[in-house]
Amino acid sequence: MSEILSQIFQIGFFAALIRIATPLIFGTIGEMYAERAGVLNLGIEGMMMLTAMAGFSTTYFTHNLWLGVLAAMATGVLAGLLMGLLTVSLGLSQHVSGIGITLLCSGLSFFFYRLIFGQPASLPKIKPFHTVAIPVLSKIPIIGPIVFNQFALVYIALIFVPVSAWLLYSTPWGLNLRTVGENPKAAYSAGVSVSAYRYQGLIIAGALSGLAGAFLAMAQYNAYTFGVVSGRGWVCIALIVFGQWDPYKSAAGAFLFAFIDALQLRLQASGVIHVPYQVFLMMPFVFTIVGMALVSRNARVPAALLKPFRKEER
Repeated sequence: MSEILSQIFQIGFFAALIRIATPLIFGTIGEMYAERAGVLNLGIEGMMMLTAMAGFSTTYFTHNLWLGVLAAMATGVLAGLLMGLLTVSLGLSQHVSGIGITLLCSGLSFFFYRLIFGQPASLPKIKPFHTVAIPVLSKIPIIGPIVFNQFALVYIALIFVPVSAWLLYSTPWGLNLRTVGENPKAAYSAGVSVSAYRYQGLIIAGALSGLAGAFLAMAQYNAYTFGVVSGRGWVCIALIVFGQWDPYKSAAGAFLFAFIDALQLRLQASGVIHVPYQVFLMMPFVFTIVGMALVSRNARVPAALLKPFRKEER
């Protein structure tokens, strides 16, 4: 037990925890906007795959990381618009449309990667993001190196959590978005465009999926591989239920998953526990499933989630 605790209580461990949580925060908060508007975005896994490839490829050829981030976000927005066309404009099944988007985006990411890079003997590399130490704050003992010496995208993710809470709960726009997800008929009667808000939710979800994909390929790793996402999109959907569609609770779920993921990586590297490595790899996902199962019983799902809105059926 003491050896396990020694792996946890280290500055490097908690700094890595925050980095691991960052793409989950982006993906989870983005999914929250879509679901708050009444659309279950099962396409998030494929979106993260395609945006990671788009961001990496753009950076590889332009040598500009922020252009890569913009390309990833733009790709995510296009995928979000396609999801909106299928589920909002055409009113198709959100389950089927989302899985179709994931399959399409995953396939496109593999196709364009092979088209652009072929089958190189070694993985193409880029110069990734470097940590940015915030003056004065990074010098605070313990907290400084953990929180204030991170990648720029980490700071954006951490700031976006309270910003999202403010947007959802303290602005007319947030009220309209939540109303569309709870009672679209009432929102329409009040003059709110249900379709417009659902599209906005999906656009935000796509853009944030792009940030998640960009972070994985350009900060956490400095290469794109077909396993770069590794199911994180599905985890984001589970974390939404765990966090009960709240920005702070969902971010807390992301940190919990990241804690378990960082712990299993440390335990694998240290050899403290002698079990097959597959056991370590499955730990974060098992705990996520258990946590979601325990919390979902009392979770209050947005009432109009999965329900298409048609004006003529009012």
